[in-house]
Amino acid sequence: MTVQRLDNVAVVVDDLEAAVVFFAELGLAVEGRARIEAGFADRTVGLEGVISDIAMMRTPDGHGRLELTKYHNPAAVGPDPGTLPPNTRGMHRVMFAVTGIDDVVARLRGHGAELVGDVVRYEDSYRLCYLRGPEGIIVALAERLG
Repeated sequence: MTVQRLDNVAVVVDDLEAAVVFFAELGLAVEGRARIEAGFADRTVGLEGVISDIAMMRTPDGHGRLELTKYHNPAAVGPDPGTLPPNTRGMHRVMFAVTGIDDVVARLRGHGAELVGDVVRYEDSYRLCYLRGPEGIIVALAERLG
């Protein structure tokens, strides 16, 4: 038995609609939305009384998916990701391959994104940057050169 694929990465957010708009601006499409309540959800995630809304976002190539989750019950917990530096243990960032990185950065800034550092060139291969997106999620962008 081996892994067939990475199905999705889930990110818990407080403002689901703002997160959907941000990732749609990046080029992801809403694949579906659902309300998840108790039952199997409680048993799967080990919480009681789960009520959450999810939006599944799909990359343009159809292979990658990002699940955005808003917990109504129990409420989301933990530190504010907007205050954590990129070297914090745990999930570090989500990276997307893009074209026209400067345009993408400008468009995402219109949705509140801020550069963590600079847009930099890595050898003759890529232009790269880290942005803080909705709720402090670090979104990395990579534009292949040549």
